[in-house]
Amino acid sequence: MSKEFVILVDENDNELGTMEKMEAHEKAILHRAFSVLIYNTEGELLLQQRAHNKYHSAGLWTNACCSHPRAGETTEEAAHRRLMEELGFDCDLKLVQSFIYKAPFDNGLTEHELDHIFKGNFKGEIVPNPEEVSAVRWVEPNLLLQEIERTPEQFTVWFKMILTKVTITA
Repeated sequence: MSKEFVILVDENDNELGTMEKMEAHEKAILHRAFSVLIYNTEGELLLQQRAHNKYHSAGLWTNACCSHPRAGETTEEAAHRRLMEELGFDCDLKLVQSFIYKAPFDNGLTEHELDHIFKGNFKGEIVPNPEEVSAVRWVEPNLLLQEIERTPEQFTVWFKMILTKVTITA
């Protein structure tokens, strides 16, 4: 298996080079990332439960997909690639916001990302990749916020941060 690399950036999203993904997470180095929010025609938000073999946040519920662009790949191209790789579909996406966050995990790794948030709409078959995704479900945004308030430990830290940054309606 080849190593994955992330694009290191400054606070203004200027590229500074690349670093192996695990090293960037061990050293808490700021790098480019993206998160995708997908809605259906009823205005429900698609959630994925991260696969239980993930190196952090395993088994937690989060947005439709998230990852890192590769060198030479735009962030939007990477978002389309990961939708196909994780969920087996693609759709039009619109960049709605970017923000920086830093979140340490119990395993010694830290996410320090400039996260680009995309929104899209999709109606069709979802084919989750079991290496990436344990389950998927659609949820009405207000019910999601209530669920997060009751059981915040069931959701990824970045997803909870996204929900404070963007309007979660379609």
